[in-house]
Amino acid sequence: MQLILIPGLWLDAGSWHGVVPTIDDAGFDAVALTLPSSPETHLADWVAAVVARIDHAGEPVVLVGHSGGGNVAWGAADARPEAVSRVVFVDTVPAPDGASIATFPVVDGVIPFPGWDAFDAPDVADLDGPTRTRVAAAAVPVPASVPTDPLHLHDRRRHGIPVTVLSGGADADELDAQLAQWPSFRDEWQAIVDREVVPIGSGHWPQFSQPQRLGELIVRAVER
Repeated sequence: MQLILIPGLWLDAGSWHGVVPTIDDAGFDAVALTLPSSPETHLADWVAAVVARIDHAGEPVVLVGHSGGGNVAWGAADARPEAVSRVVFVDTVPAPDGASIATFPVVDGVIPFPGWDAFDAPDVADLDGPTRTRVAAAAVPVPASVPTDPLHLHDRRRHGIPVTVLSGGADADELDAQLAQWPSFRDEWQAIVDREVVPIGSGHWPQFSQPQRLGELIVRAVER
């Protein structure tokens, strides 16, 4: 079975480098993606790129989306609900129809990596100095429209796809409390028939701080 690994903002296929061996050693086929990055690219183009990989697989796949990549994963699952056996969200949740990722400063049609100071301290606490330097140096500017484009969902069969949220720190009760502040996200979450929350015990980028553990938790979710 293929596990399609979708990076978050500013990341590419290389961001999954430390996670892929654990998945492959478990007998799965990890396919890490680099998404289109031209200034004219939209969120729909990212979703289409994942849908193309699903179609190419020719069999049901698992989608794994980190951060903003979770919106992409959920959009692709909505487009191909019959071909997705599970969606794993890494420190993010399924977004409702019309939701966008976030807003960041745009420079010359793209969004450069804003630096680690732009993120909350708990999100980056487990990233050491060399890791921060390495990740920042490899960061890919994000097309300006991608984070602010609304996610368009059409097929309620997506709610029948099993979902695992690998949360940096929140357990199921804490996640429910957080989602209570965002009714549309809460409603989307509660509409999913088979859902689980598994705390990682990490910041927002476990693929860098705890790659083996993240790989193990992804495998565990797939084998559930």
